[in-house]
Amino acid sequence: MNTTQRSELTGIDLSGSQYTVEQTGSDQNFRPEYEARDVTGETLFSGTYRMYEGKDRFQFVDPDGTEIFTVEAGGTWDIAGDYLLTDSQTGEEIVVLDNDLSLFQDTWRIRDPHDGSLFAEINSRGGAITLGRKILPVGQWIGHKYEISDSDGEPVGSIESGFAIFDEYEITFSDTSSVPVAPIVIGAIVIDGIQGN
Repeated sequence: MNTTQRSELTGIDLSGSQYTVEQTGSDQNFRPEYEARDVTGETLFSGTYRMYEGKDRFQFVDPDGTEIFTVEAGGTWDIAGDYLLTDSQTGEEIVVLDNDLSLFQDTWRIRDPHDGSLFAEINSRGGAITLGRKILPVGQWIGHKYEISDSDGEPVGSIESGFAIFDEYEITFSDTSSVPVAPIVIGAIVIDGIQGN
């Protein structure tokens, strides 16, 4: 079984090369809500960023409202740390997203939850923009760009947003054969939720 097969989910099919993820607003408890769409605009899944006793948690559902996966922080207030992606259909741990806290560059790694091997990396581009998003009063509205690379460090895609009150990211893959697509699309939501809220 190869890397991409090992780290994909059973409840969704992300076999394309272009996706959009958007923060669509907030629920009645002011928790950020997100949606992922394919290139035709069809909603693939949606989710809410929640806090339970100081622990970050994302719960994602399909268009029918069935839970398909969760992402949960390994510890409380885990701004820099591990986030476990679990398939709700099988209970299987799919990947771990881990982050090193830095003012100048965001580096997120997508790893095997069992042996720690690297599947992919998501790196911010531009230290000034990264710093501005974190310290300016309206910094979270500044557009941002990330580069997706495979386990060998080869670029395979990008995640880009423009200036907006609610973040909307366009995710484009130039090569999907060597990286797990679904965890990267989900990772874009987790990154925005953790760093923007």
